[in-house]
Amino acid sequence: MFTSFIRTVLIYLLVFGVLRLMGKRQISDMQPFDLVITLLIADVASVPISDTAIPLLFGAVPILTLFILHRLLAHFSLKSVGVRKLICGKPVLISAEGVVDEEAMRAANYTLGDLTEQLRLKDVFSISGAKYCILETNGSLSVIPADQKGEEAPSLLIVCDGKPMTDALSDAEISVGSLEKRLRTECGIGLSECFYAEYLPDGSVKLQTKLKKSSNKPMGHTLNGVKK
Repeated sequence: MFTSFIRTVLIYLLVFGVLRLMGKRQISDMQPFDLVITLLIADVASVPISDTAIPLLFGAVPILTLFILHRLLAHFSLKSVGVRKLICGKPVLISAEGVVDEEAMRAANYTLGDLTEQLRLKDVFSISGAKYCILETNGSLSVIPADQKGEEAPSLLIVCDGKPMTDALSDAEISVGSLEKRLRTECGIGLSECFYAEYLPDGSVKLQTKLKKSSNKPMGHTLNGVKK
């Protein structure tokens, strides 16, 4: 009995440490690969706890292997837009101005019942009451109410960690060449030095430079009238 108690404590501490290092996301905010690895870790951890004949090492090695796999996937998804799309997918515009995109709904396996339920959770009680509905990569629905004042449309992330987001740039009608030129002439940086840039509904671009070792603070910039 005492042996079983000690094994349970050790496995618990290992799993707790691994999950802490994986990040602080809630279950509802996890990407699919986060959730899969978390479930696998939980399943693997239960084996040496329930069967004392199995060496603890047989449980610890798979858990650490899954953790390393998670870190590798997270690293590559951060550095590569293609890998990020492959692993996490991309946000889907479900409806705009009260018009539901049936093809997008089918592709996402999302029903009208799912849509209306999520709208009610956002205090929007009709489809026409939402100006935009965006299905995020973690399965949550972002809603911009039709009566919301201020921004008329969602902003577009056009640069992510120094990489141009081609789909977003196309939607914003901005070419990579014109953006690079403005970055160099007005901000003194190249595209690879831009941590993020987003195109706002008013036609301006807000951006932030990457954090450099020689500087403790990143720099923010605003570009106006960036088009083809």
